[in-house]
Amino acid sequence: MILGIGVDVCSIDRIREACARPGFTDRVFTLAEQQGSEQTLAGRFAAKEALAKALGAPGGLRWTDCEVLSDETGRPSLLTTGTVGSRVDELGISRMHVSISHDAGVAVAMVV
Repeated sequence: MILGIGVDVCSIDRIREACARPGFTDRVFTLAEQQGSEQTLAGRFAAKEALAKALGAPGGLRWTDCEVLSDETGRPSLLTTGTVGSRVDELGISRMHVSISHDAGVAVAMVV
């Protein structure tokens, strides 16, 4: 059963500008996530936003309590802990699906 769907679009230029501000990357991305290009960071940001929407966008979620991982083929997945993990458990979610794409200066992500 699908409990929520979230979609987000993020400008790669917007992420580039945000990452130039002190503290943004540490507040939004885990250390492992920070090891990517601006395009990758925009996709990860969009995935985090899409997940929040799929979870009903409750207040109090910490950005770094969701980590966007990629396997050896590049397939993304979500690892949730802390505030985000608690919301996932509260809703009884056992599986999540995420898709991320980049083109024409934007990144888009969808979470089911």
